[in-house]
Formats: sequence, structure tokens, C-alpha cells
Amino acid sequence: MAGIRLWGRATSMNVQKVLWTLAELGLDAQRIDAGGAYGGLDTATYGTLNPNRRVPTLEDGDLVLWESNVIVRYLAGRSGKGILQPGAKADAAVADQWMDWMQTTLAPAFVALFWEVVRKPPSQRDPQRIAQLTIEAGRAYAILDERLAEAPWLGGSAFSMGDIPAGATLYRWYTMEIERPDLPRLSAWYDRLQEREAFRSTVMTSYEPLRGHD
Repeated sequence: MAGIRLWGRATSMNVQKVLWTLAELGLDAQRIDAGGAYGGLDTATYGTLNPNRRVPTLEDGDLVLWESNVIVRYLAGRSGKGILQPGAKADAAVADQWMDWMQTTLAPAFVALFWEVVRKPPSQRDPQRIAQLTIEAGRAYAILDERLAEAPWLGGSAFSMGDIPAGATLYRWYTMEIERPDLPRLSAWYDRLQEREAFRSTVMTSYEPLRGHD
């Protein structure tokens, strides 16, 4: 199927979720740089597409979607039933659960930590806040570690859309200059994700352009 357009910079983790999904499904999309250094979010054209003026935004024919996890779900249902979207309703619900969990539980601490460690210039970083956010993010990752004791993937026995939102954080988690807790099952999951070309090509990319400098 043709006609997919994706608005958003490739260094955005939320955009990376969608790029990873597209790559897993072998779908071509025209990506338009927007947000960050590229700007463009304050234009009337973009505001018509996405009233939040954030990225990503997906156009598929006449359909316009925003919110990264919604886009991942849509693409999984559109082109990945039985591949990224589990065929069994119960398995799909479990995968869906971990997608929402990433947004409500992991993302608040992780995103704040990434801003403190990477996005802020060194002179503006708060070591105490970094230490506290590392603890908070570590607690969330410990929940993933416990889940991965039950199954190799968040959705169950097979890789699915459920792995994508939380999985998209791992490259940054394991490469930021922080003291991480020892979570062996989380590390093994990261190893399994690194075996996937779609993950390597879309998520394991440099975030140096985002780094703050004095």
C-alpha cells in the first residue's frame, strides 16, 4: 500500500516508534522533517493536521493520526495482523497494556531523565535530580524485568507491537552516562531487540544532535 506520509524528525523517540513499526512491516513512507531544529510545527498547515503541534503525525490517504502509540497500533492492525498485532484478542490486549504502561509509568521518568542528562547543557544539569530520576526510571524498568521473567516478549511468546514503545527507550537507557541497576532480563530483551534490523536502523541512531552545550 502506498501514500503514507510521516511528519517528524528521526531523532525523536516518538517518531522512532513509528519508523521502527514501518520497518518491521516493510512499509514505505515519505518522512518529512518537522520539529526540533527543523521547526514547521507552528505553521497553519501543520496545525490543521495536528492541533497539538507535536510529532509524529501520520497521513495515510485521507486518514490523519497523531499520538505515537496510536499510530503504532494502527499500522499493526493495518498491515501486521498476526505479525505485530497478535491474532488472539487476549494476547493483543496484553500487548496493548504494555504500550499504555510505557506512556503512563515509564515515559514520565525516562523522558525527564533524558532531558537532564542529554538535552540540558552541562552547567544546567542537576546531579541530585538525575540521581532521583535514575531511581524512578530504574523502578519502572524493574517492572519490565519482572514481566520478562514470565515471557520473552512483553506481549507474550512472540515479538509484537507491545514491545515497541518501551523498547524504543532502551538504546538511550543503555548509552546515557548514568548508573543503571542490574536487570539481567531487561538486558537480555535489549540483546534480542538488537538482533532485529528494523530496531538497529531506526532506534539505535545517534542522539548527539540533541545534546545540550554550554
